[in-house]
Amino acid sequence: MAKVLYTAEATVKGGRLAGHGRTTDGALEVDIRIPVELGGEGGGTNPEQLFAVGFASCFESALSAVSRRQKVDADDAVIDSKVSLLPNESRGFDLAVELDVTLPSIDDADVAIEAVRAAHKVCPYSNATRGNIDVKLTANGQPV
Repeated sequence: MAKVLYTAEATVKGGRLAGHGRTTDGALEVDIRIPVELGGEGGGTNPEQLFAVGFASCFESALSAVSRRQKVDADDAVIDSKVSLLPNESRGFDLAVELDVTLPSIDDADVAIEAVRAAHKVCPYSNATRGNIDVKLTANGQPV
């Protein structure tokens, strides 16, 4: 097993319906609720929103690292993320992700696409989801 660099710890009680989640360090504390779109009352966050924020922020960090190696300026990157919940054939659920990456400082479409492609190889969320869920990427509006 590889050397562990960091471990996040959290506790959730009550699940999606009327749950509460808190990291052990107290930095994140959220009420978890079913979204209105799924018949819930809303009023809290949900796992898909948390995953969307986590994936996008992790991807931005990976993009920052690879762009430095490529000597490309991506410090002004903005990532719009969507995480969709989908029913599957087993009467369960799947996720799908879209990451729309805007790189204002990169005018060349090929350079932007290569930076996003390289980040997708490095990002731990990308590596964890690869082959498991559909992840669609764009770079400055162009498919990757």
